[in-house]
Amino acid sequence: MSYVLAADLGGTKIAVAVVDAAGRILARRKAPINNSCLEATADQAVVLADEVLLEAGLRLSGARGLGVAVPGIYWPASGRAWAPNLWGTAEVPLAEVLASRITVRTVIDSDRSAYVLGEQWVGAARGLRDVVFLAVGTGIGAGIITGGRLCRGAGGIAGAVGWFALTPAWRDEYRALGCFEAEAAGPALARKAGTATAEQVAAAARAGDPGAVRAIQETAGWIAMGVANIISLLNPEMVVLGGGLMQAGDLLLEPIRRQVRLWAQPLAAGQVRIELTRLGEDAGLLGAARLVFLEAGGSDLNEGSFTAP
Repeated sequence: MSYVLAADLGGTKIAVAVVDAAGRILARRKAPINNSCLEATADQAVVLADEVLLEAGLRLSGARGLGVAVPGIYWPASGRAWAPNLWGTAEVPLAEVLASRITVRTVIDSDRSAYVLGEQWVGAARGLRDVVFLAVGTGIGAGIITGGRLCRGAGGIAGAVGWFALTPAWRDEYRALGCFEAEAAGPALARKAGTATAEQVAAAARAGDPGAVRAIQETAGWIAMGVANIISLLNPEMVVLGGGLMQAGDLLLEPIRRQVRLWAQPLAAGQVRIELTRLGEDAGLLGAARLVFLEAGGSDLNEGSFTAP
């Protein structure tokens, strides 16, 4: 049986799994992440990898590799990563530290790339050649597949759509977060409703609270503008909505779909499907696994090959 290890590093949690070539998760572990330093995170990932291999009855020596999704930017030429929500604003030698702790080959990419790869492999966008995964949670980012290829940009920063400029009315917080993220991410929704968390806003809106309903509607409007810009720029077959805020997808999806049609290029808006993630929090794990299976060579995701990072 062909299988890989996958690790999804998040700002608050780490998930590690064994995944087979059909996209089935054979065993998984999730825990609060130890981000006191890069080395502590790497040690935690190795411990969790040992645990999932033991649960699955498999050996490290049989794994084809380890795929890692990191919440930030990864530069394959140097093996360094920038992940301020984990290890501060300095670049860290992620590839080197992992290689010193685990003997299988390691393939690393941004969590944005992992999310869209997972959905394109076994999720809502299965087999599509032009798809965007928009992650809306504490922050906002997009994973992009265009023409069957991952789009990373010249510096690995493609998909930083939280910085979309959606209004000419400047606010100082846009400098740190970007306009789209400051107005539409989970903390923004909580702020608009005067509550502690986005989950509380969603619960109140489902109960009919007028203030919560207004906050949901306003947030849906901001997200719709961001999605419309993505559609007009990239003309994707599908935009998949995921991330923590999309746990309130039952409240957000239809308003977003409706308002996208007001803002997006009309022909592109008529072609695209806007769907909620089918993989949920497993999208990053499955995308990280996909990185390993596809790392060997080639360029086309639908031909079972991939341009190595």
